[in-house]
Amino acid sequence: MDIKTASSLHRLRLVSAPEAVSFLLLLVCSVLKRTTEFNAVPVMGAIHGLLFILYVLFWLDAWNRTKWSVKTAALYFVLSVLPFGGFAAERKLKRAADDEVIAARARRKGTVSA
Repeated sequence: MDIKTASSLHRLRLVSAPEAVSFLLLLVCSVLKRTTEFNAVPVMGAIHGLLFILYVLFWLDAWNRTKWSVKTAALYFVLSVLPFGGFAAERKLKRAADDEVIAARARRKGTVSA
């Protein structure tokens, strides 16, 4: 994996958890708006919208660089629209990055020929 591909996956991973948190906070704010006088939906909506747009841009970049299958790319997109999906996406991306580091070290030492 080249440095640009690793960077694109790292960016996607970095934005996935904050995007998930902002989505959950937006849901909480929506409930509070309807049950109390507290209305933070416009602020949280803007924050979540910005993070979601960043997630989609980073997702497109990662898909382009990694040459994911349509199934894998769709999975990461669906995870972005589920309330706890961003956390799952971050965990899957971290696991894939760790596996790639291990494989690169093994190739460098000559223990595998992949």
